[in-house]
Amino acid sequence: MFRILMTSGLAMTLACAHAQTVDTTETLDRAYAAGYKAQFTCSGTFNAGKSKDAIAADELTGIYPDYRDALAKLPEAQIELEKGYVGVKWSDTLPDRYAIHLGNGLGCRSLPIGAKLEDFISLAKPAAKEITGPETIAACDPKSTSVLIDPQASTEGVSVPVALGPVIEAAFDGKTYAEGNKTSAILIIKDGVLLGEKYFDNSGICVPQRTWSVGKSISATVIGAAVYQELLDVKAPTGLKAWATPGDPRQAITLENLLQMASGLDSGEKGSRSDQIYFGGGSVDEYAMNRSLEVAPGTRFKYANDDTLLAMRTLREKFQSVADYNAFPKASVLDRLGMNSTSMETDWRGNFVSSSQVWTTARDLAKLGQLYLNDGVWAGQRILPEGWAKYVAAPTGPQPENGNGYGAQFWLPKGKDGLPEDVYMAAGHRGQYVVIIPSENMVIVRRGYDQSGGPGGFEITKFAADVLAAMRDE
Repeated sequence: MFRILMTSGLAMTLACAHAQTVDTTETLDRAYAAGYKAQFTCSGTFNAGKSKDAIAADELTGIYPDYRDALAKLPEAQIELEKGYVGVKWSDTLPDRYAIHLGNGLGCRSLPIGAKLEDFISLAKPAAKEITGPETIAACDPKSTSVLIDPQASTEGVSVPVALGPVIEAAFDGKTYAEGNKTSAILIIKDGVLLGEKYFDNSGICVPQRTWSVGKSISATVIGAAVYQELLDVKAPTGLKAWATPGDPRQAITLENLLQMASGLDSGEKGSRSDQIYFGGGSVDEYAMNRSLEVAPGTRFKYANDDTLLAMRTLREKFQSVADYNAFPKASVLDRLGMNSTSMETDWRGNFVSSSQVWTTARDLAKLGQLYLNDGVWAGQRILPEGWAKYVAAPTGPQPENGNGYGAQFWLPKGKDGLPEDVYMAAGHRGQYVVIIPSENMVIVRRGYDQSGGPGGFEITKFAADVLAAMRDE
């Protein structure tokens, strides 16, 4: 008999973070911490409908270690629901750090350090309704309670193995898949049908959460839609105007180089911290586009937020206006999949910060995974080029020296923990995962608030292997 697992639970914290790569001062740390608090409070409030206490417990706990002390010394965030912004005081001489709510799937936007609210307030949109806490199932679109993730799937003959329940429960115990992890959501689908789902107390079906680097895979999907519409060619140079001066060696960088984390650009020691853009109030134009080459394009793998940001900037330059560019992801991907709880946020100049700054639900991510199982087809209509799913999952570019392989904005676990060799996944900071298993026609979503700088992270491949074992026990 078909049944759905849908309960609540609470766990503890864990995850890992990369070392800070930004040269800072005590004053700049305070400005960045205030920007972090403003941005996450704004997104948690307006995107997710969470209370201030829930945001403090989740979004503002377990953050990057280098900002914890500074953030703890800041005053409470000023939340203005009817005006559409959040402010955090940090200086006696400069304005508060502000994040404004744009709405229409664009979430919240962090303003530059020193920016005056009155210069941007006309863009802010008030909350759609009173914020009293995470939305309940009753507040969702009725379609969101359906067990069908793929609109063309059927529940006929579907059953849920008894052994699957304990595996899902174990994901929330804070120890089975790494000591101290904090799982917020688990979702498992097979053949387009939801088999298991569980959330902790501050989450739920309609409560978005920041994707962190799972946003890179969402970006690859938007890029794929643009390739299908013949706006972009992955084999062609980016054509970025900032690199158009004759003799600029960066003209050789292709869109494929960016998707495969093989641009050859300097991105600091780690490449995966973009504090200036994420909450420092900087823009993609100011930081990501001004990198110099370190090695020849296409010769080295280096995981870098800038490569994703520049891939999306390449798409931006195909549009006549920023407004048309900002509308493209919703019109071409998100709305077509019914990813109605997803917000792709931008910097203050309108560039998507979708290497990380996307807010979405577990169910919306499940739809994304299902799109790839369907080879880019949704409800009978093609969204991505034929073969795009194989393209993003192919290790055709230079590869990481250790650990998982890499395709095009997706990680390749290489059969780790006994998983099938065809597995690929989106992965993000603090334990965000979308595991796609084509040979099993299955998607596994795990959301978390694991602790930055902790001793380890949620063991996603072990969990996925346990899910598959439970399915075989049917």
